[in-house]
Amino acid sequence: MNDEVRESPPAYGRAGPGDQYKFDYEPIRGYPELRWTGKRPFRGTTYFPAQLKESHGDTVDGWRNKLYWGDNLQVMSHLLREYRGKVRLIYIDPPFDSKADYKKKIELRGSSASSDASAFEEKQYTDIWTNDEYLQFMYERLILMRELLAEDGSIFLHCDDSKNAFLKMILMEIFSEPNFRNEIIWKRSTATGLAMKRCGTLHDTIYWFSKSNDYQFAMQYHEYEEDYLKRARKDENGRDYISIPTGNPGPRPNLYYEYKGYLPHPNGYKWTKAKMEDLDQKGRLVFPESKDGRIQYKQYLDEMEGTKLQDLWIDIPAVNPVAKERLGYPTQKPEALLERIISMITIPGDLVFDCFMGSGTTQAVAMKLGRRFLGADINLGAVQTTTKRLLGVAQELKDGAVQPDLDDEKPAKLYKGFEVHTVNHYDFFRNELEARELLIEALELQKLPGNMLWDGEQDGWMVKILAVNRLATAADLNPILGNLDYKAWERRAKEHPDRPVERIRLVCMGHDPDLRAQFKEEMDKLGFKVEIEVLDILRDKRELHFKREAEAKLVVAKKKLEIRSFYPMNLLQKLSLEKTKIGDWRELVDSVLIDWNYDGAVFSPVLSDIPDKKKLVKGSYEIPEGTGTIRVKITDLLAESWEGSVEA
Repeated sequence: MNDEVRESPPAYGRAGPGDQYKFDYEPIRGYPELRWTGKRPFRGTTYFPAQLKESHGDTVDGWRNKLYWGDNLQVMSHLLREYRGKVRLIYIDPPFDSKADYKKKIELRGSSASSDASAFEEKQYTDIWTNDEYLQFMYERLILMRELLAEDGSIFLHCDDSKNAFLKMILMEIFSEPNFRNEIIWKRSTATGLAMKRCGTLHDTIYWFSKSNDYQFAMQYHEYEEDYLKRARKDENGRDYISIPTGNPGPRPNLYYEYKGYLPHPNGYKWTKAKMEDLDQKGRLVFPESKDGRIQYKQYLDEMEGTKLQDLWIDIPAVNPVAKERLGYPTQKPEALLERIISMITIPGDLVFDCFMGSGTTQAVAMKLGRRFLGADINLGAVQTTTKRLLGVAQELKDGAVQPDLDDEKPAKLYKGFEVHTVNHYDFFRNELEARELLIEALELQKLPGNMLWDGEQDGWMVKILAVNRLATAADLNPILGNLDYKAWERRAKEHPDRPVERIRLVCMGHDPDLRAQFKEEMDKLGFKVEIEVLDILRDKRELHFKREAEAKLVVAKKKLEIRSFYPMNLLQKLSLEKTKIGDWRELVDSVLIDWNYDGAVFSPVLSDIPDKKKLVKGSYEIPEGTGTIRVKITDLLAESWEGSVEA
């Protein structure tokens, strides 16, 4: 079943081997576009089902926020059916193609977690891309994001200097140049010692595009600088004010001469000479005419909101290593940054979406500000981190520790409930990066150092690992088709015309039935003879040996639920390599969630045991009256979970 999307530029044509990709159309005058090898038009997408796994908190006006574990292309394809044109704000902090692997520091809980011996680093995701694969990846997803946006909605794309020029061109193509609003420069730090042969990079770029010219926006303000506030004087009633001349006073020494609009003069909008006391009786703002013939306005500080926000943001630092909000997640952004963006574009009750969720900063701030939200990430660790974070925010809102800045004219509704869904049954691998390494090891592939296209070689077959934890489709062939060494293949075809130029094995976890035929068809168009084999892990995984699942023991005794033991095998294996000794299983646990009346389908925890970083979970819990089937979810420090049930 297809859900159509806004059509991208016309399809290109291919002339033959060696010519690679040739476009059969010219760009429209005034609408430049970015082209790359392997660029494909994106005309439609398949609907992918989602499965509800967890439910936290209550609904408000029939709404519960939603998190999705899955490839965001498929998540958005799922969301199109219900949320097309309904999202007010999309903020994304996507991969930057930084050529780096991002890691999270894993520390044992409790008193033993006091030295480097009790900590190690775990890869969360890789940001290394093959040539133009990154551009196609972003191109397809941005098209779907545009479809999800409301007509008066906006998208904010956060990036750095590695790909920002390309990303802006893609945004221009999809959203059109007239809808470009701002290139915001966020100064994230004050100094860097990393640069040796170039200037240090202290900033990120945030591109703001609206979907149309009729977009929602609320001006934000900086606090006034101290030098400006020193100009303040007190009137006869003791109120602080600053006088601002009218007309054109010439070059101003200070850029902070911004002010709000005023009530009109009683005689109309044209200001006339008037006595100060007459205007004061009207509650207004004019001084007698100054010596140089200009009238001055009086601005009371308690009525002034501050300096209007500009496109250079220097007042929000990056997340401090010891900050309370820091979760140790790679590339985590500060809440103040998202608070500003969400407040600019949305009002309470609006829908906010972030499909590169990470540690869940967008979702946490949206909850605090009374906005509804959707979130997605392909990394299970991100989903687990966000879930735990949102449970904490919901508790803070309940306890009154967080005071949301809501519109006074609207009821202060807070949307604290949320659900966790999976798309295409993402329940086999927990970490996509680790999954590839696991498959390379399990399949006994010979790695090819420096080769960015193939994941390895196996008995003369070049092996490419396609989708992990989702169905592989023809779109997954793009990185291969766009990065083949066509000249080498032409040479082989001439030397041995009766032999295949390559033997290719595609590894995936579920695939379209015609995937092999589609790849063969593409090769035939190019005139290449190849052998193609598809290895489907879902079908053939019994032949492979993967890591063991976690184990735990639950006991019900004397009206208490006790967790007697917990063995997260993957984590224990890593700690064994680090030669780290464990005294208490609770040192390995990040959280315990309990559903006292599990219905056998959706996990709806009522009790959340999420201690501070250095503390341990309790491990023993009072069973409330009316308890039925007890479902327990134990999440370890790697964000891998064990779930089990026991009768009360």
